[in-house]
Amino acid sequence: MAIVGEELAKACVKAAEEIQAENIRVWDMRGVSNLTDFMIVCSGSSMPHLRAIIREVGGIVEKSSGSKPAFTEGKVDSRWVVLDYIDVMVHVMHEEMRDFYGLEELWAEAKELEWSESGDGKSKSNFTH
Repeated sequence: MAIVGEELAKACVKAAEEIQAENIRVWDMRGVSNLTDFMIVCSGSSMPHLRAIIREVGGIVEKSSGSKPAFTEGKVDSRWVVLDYIDVMVHVMHEEMRDFYGLEELWAEAKELEWSESGDGKSKSNFTH
């Protein structure tokens, strides 16, 4: 069964972390936007890195949770791809595009969540609010 909401956001962040996406940030958009509940932005430093992040986040999340993006917007060549899971949107951006568009500033009203990975491998990973 596919997961949604915060659990899906955690799965996306964990997958991005596993493929060594850079500067991963997460916002709780509930009450701020009708577009989605959670927004994730991560960066890649090269075209091959971006391709790997997009491929692996989609693959790892589907394998671990059964969730697939409802839509994928953009192309690697544009250096900005959005994996849209409806409840969660994952923006995979080249560092230069991320600096240029400054999405973090657009979501200043949203609460940023910090990611904490448990070290023992037994406990669940969590966001701190």
